Amino acid sequence: MIMIVTCEIFSMISVATADLLALRAYLLDLFVKLAYQEGEFTLSSGQKSSYYINGKQVTLKAEGALAIGRLFLSMLPPNTQAVAGLTLGADPIVSAVSVVSAYENCPIPALIIRKQAKGHGTQAYIEGPTLPPGATVVVLEDVVTTGKSAMLAVERLRAVGYTVNTILALVDREQGGTEFYESQGLNFQALFSITEIQQSYQQ
Repeated sequence: MIMIVTCEIFSMISVATADLLALRAYLLDLFVKLAYQEGEFTLSSGQKSSYYINGKQVTLKAEGALAIGRLFLSMLPPNTQAVAGLTLGADPIVSAVSVVSAYENCPIPALIIRKQAKGHGTQAYIEGPTLPPGATVVVLEDVVTTGKSAMLAVERLRAVGYTVNTILALVDREQGGTEFYESQGLNFQALFSITEIQQSYQQ
């Protein structure tokens, strides 16, 4: 039996070819419509919150992944040799950036950082290609609150000899993450602040 899959072809073409400014506006709209919720929530940090952002509603959507891949690729420092992130939230993000980089003829490998070392085989924390010693790796994150999650990825990467100076995130909740990264000597940039998302949501 042959399955016929229909695609939203016009949407995909626009995401693949739109300029970066239009792409950012499109991605913001996705976050507002699909990822942002208001209510009573407990975050992974243990903090209580009146809103929640489920980034995977966007990062695992085909158009969202493509938009993220293109935007983050444009933000990477020129000497980037790999992108990496802490599982699970960053998995689709680093994969999207890596795939888009191949289409742009500048392939950048993706690394996935485990929270716990796997209990078999090499028992490694880091999954992905082995890089040269001192390789420059950029850490990617979906939502930053305190900054501690991405910092764990930074520490794991540095422990095996890689150089990490930059963290990029989709959303900054503006709850101390930026200041924490600055105190650690890291460059930090987010595509969206929570203020911008909430303003768009209210409109």
